[in-house]
Amino acid sequence: MKVNLSEIPTTPPSDVDRDDLEEMTKKYHREIAEYQRRLYAEGKHSLLVVFQGMDASGKSGIVRETFSRVNPLGVRVFTFKRPTELEFAHDFLWRVHDRVPDQGRIHVFDRSHYEDVLIQRVHHWIDEKRVFQRFKHINNFEELLIEENNTTILKFYLHISPEEQLERLDDRKKIHSKRWKYNANDYEERKHWDAYMAAYESVFENCSKAAEWNIIPTDKNWYKEYLVAKKICETFERLNPQYPDIIIEE
Repeated sequence: MKVNLSEIPTTPPSDVDRDDLEEMTKKYHREIAEYQRRLYAEGKHSLLVVFQGMDASGKSGIVRETFSRVNPLGVRVFTFKRPTELEFAHDFLWRVHDRVPDQGRIHVFDRSHYEDVLIQRVHHWIDEKRVFQRFKHINNFEELLIEENNTTILKFYLHISPEEQLERLDDRKKIHSKRWKYNANDYEERKHWDAYMAAYESVFENCSKAAEWNIIPTDKNWYKEYLVAKKICETFERLNPQYPDIIIEE
């Protein structure tokens, strides 16, 4: 899908009611917990939820809020940082394939395989030929999961404004409980904002139609949480997992 991120708001529409949406979000979170139990019991499908976004866009926070009511046995969360030497020695999807969900499970990626066509592209660590080769490999990889493993892939880009990001980064210096998140390099990465936006737009344009991106306005956490929970519930409604029947012999 072709997207111009500068034309997409990072804030909620003016006509939405925060209180109403927060109540709906609580309802969706309860439903996600119930759907997860059914998914686990049925054991026929799996769900992969991918979160990408600029630093301080709230990836870890949305994971915590969305899945806080879910049984930990059925959900695993992975984050993809700088590859280790062992991971560098393999193809770029090697470490990802080991972390995809088996049937009946939900796996969540806080950052993902898309790092390898984002940060590496922005910093010119790979050339453009390699970027488009990787788009092809990612699409094939995701289609394999969908077609061969009954995996549904939900991808969320958390769309934050540069002004809101700066405020959140500054909070990490000022607020004691947030200082552990502080990383001076986040300010350096901000200098490449336009390059990152162009890289994300290219990701959206070149991704497989089998697993398209959801662009989530992120400046207000309550609105972000509502949209993500709503989309996950809609996906579960379509999958309609059910508790299996068993025959009990008297």
